[in-house]
Amino acid sequence: MSDELTHFDGDGAARMVAVTAKPETGRRATARARVRMAPATLERIEAGTTVDVAFETMADRRGIELRVTVEAIDRTGPEMEAMHAAAVGALTIYDMCKAIDRGMVIAEVMLLGKSGGKSGDFVHEG
Repeated sequence: MSDELTHFDGDGAARMVAVTAKPETGRRATARARVRMAPATLERIEAGTTVDVAFETMADRRGIELRVTVEAIDRTGPEMEAMHAAAVGALTIYDMCKAIDRGMVIAEVMLLGKSGGKSGDFVHEG
């Protein structure tokens, strides 16, 4: 892993990184998001009375964990796409259940792992 911030120029201004000259290679990224909620909200979701989506109940029974994997043949990694999809899935659960639980918390949108590309593999520890 590099400690260079490639998305900033020498003056500290944000910039896009050109990837058109990079070769297309196989890449994969997995991300997750968690939605913490009241026990009654989780019970209604598990009963199928509010949401019709695939998800996994968290082990502590305090919410739902979504996992998204994106695979691509491209010049840049799919990490942002995987995290974006996990975040949007969590927002969708919030939107569909807010009528019964406005106290839900979306947390831990994170990259779990990635493979491929110049920077190689990454696995989140913890």
